[in-house]
Amino acid sequence: MLTLRTHSALDAFDALEWDALASSDNPFVSHAFLSGLETHGCVREVFGWRAQHLGLYEGSALTGALPLYLKGNSHGEYVFDWSWAHAWQRAGRDYYPKLLCAVPYSPVTGPRLLAGTPAQRTLLVEALVQKTHELELSSAHVNFLPEDELAAFDERWLTRFDWQFHWRNDRGWRDFADFLDALNHKRRKAIRHERMQVARAGVVCEFRDGGALSDVEWRAMHDLYLSTFEEKGNTPTLTRTFFRQLGRAFPLRSHVAFAQRDGNIIAGALFLSSSDTLYGRYWGAREQVSGLHFELCYYQGIEYCLRAGLARFEPGAQGEHKLSRGFLPVRTHSRHYIADERFRDALRSALQHEATVMESYGEELLQHSPFAQREARA
Repeated sequence: MLTLRTHSALDAFDALEWDALASSDNPFVSHAFLSGLETHGCVREVFGWRAQHLGLYEGSALTGALPLYLKGNSHGEYVFDWSWAHAWQRAGRDYYPKLLCAVPYSPVTGPRLLAGTPAQRTLLVEALVQKTHELELSSAHVNFLPEDELAAFDERWLTRFDWQFHWRNDRGWRDFADFLDALNHKRRKAIRHERMQVARAGVVCEFRDGGALSDVEWRAMHDLYLSTFEEKGNTPTLTRTFFRQLGRAFPLRSHVAFAQRDGNIIAGALFLSSSDTLYGRYWGAREQVSGLHFELCYYQGIEYCLRAGLARFEPGAQGEHKLSRGFLPVRTHSRHYIADERFRDALRSALQHEATVMESYGEELLQHSPFAQREARA
C-alpha cells in the first residue's frame, strides 16, 4: 500500500535511500548537499524556505521523494514569477506561500521526481496538486527539470522554458588550444587577449579540489562570496560552515579556482562536478583585474573539463557574454500548477506568447555563435 508523508527536514530520510532514488551523481540533488543547506543554516524561514519534503512509501520502504519547500517569496529560484505574484496580489489574494520543488539557490537541471518508475513519478506530481489544494495555496512549481521527467506532468501544468549557456566538448578537444582552434578568428584573438591581461597583471591561477583546501582557504572563498553579494546589495544565504562542508562531503567533486598575486588570494570561484559535468557557482574578487572574471569563472573551468575528461560545463544562469566565450544556448524546463483555473488560463496564454519570443531569442543567439562552423542548438 502506497502512502505519502511530509518531512520538515531532509535528515528524516536515510541518505543512502535518498541518493539511490536520485540515481544520479548530480551533487545538487544529493542528500549531503540538500541536508547541508538545512543543517548549516542556509535554508530557513527567514529566507523564505520551509522544508516540506515529500516521501512516497510502500510499507516502510521509500519508493519516491521530492525535494519540496513552502516558499514565502521567490528569491533563490532563478525561474522568475514576480509578475505572477503581483497580479495575484492585485486581485486581493495571497500568492505566498507557494510550493516549490527545486534545489535552493541552484539553477541547475537535475532529478526532481525521485522515483524508479514513470507511474511513481506521476503519483508524486499528483501529490503536488493535491497538496496545493489541501493547504489552500496559490500554486506549485517544479524548476530545472530534466527532459526525461517532463512526461509526468499533464495538461493542467503550465510549461515554461528558458535558455542557459553551456560549454560542451562534442568535438573531442584535447586541450585549450584545440578548443580555441574551433572558434572564429575574432573570438580566438579576444580570449587570448583576456588571458594575457591576467598574466601581465602578475596574477597566478590554480584550480584545486575542495578536499585539499584548508579551513583558512575555505574561509577566504566564503569571504569572497560575501563580498560579491554585498557589492550587489543581495542577501548572502550560504554560510561559511556550509562551504567547509562541501569540501568534506565532496572532496573530489567540489573545486575552487583561486587567483593569487604576490602570494595573496585576490579572487576565487567555486565549482561542483559530477562524473561528466562541471557546475560553476559563485565568485568574488578583492581587486579589479581586467579579464580575471572570465579567467576564473570560464577558462579555468574549461581547462579543468579538458584535463578531467568532463563533457559539459554549466557556469550558471543568464549571461549573454558567455556565448562569445564558447558557451552555447541550451533549454531549461519548468512546470507550474496554478490552483485558480481562470488565472491559470490567463497565464497559459501569456506563456505561449513568451515561448514564441524565447524561440526567436534562441535563434538570434545562434546567429552570433563564436564557432567557425555553427553548431546545432540543444
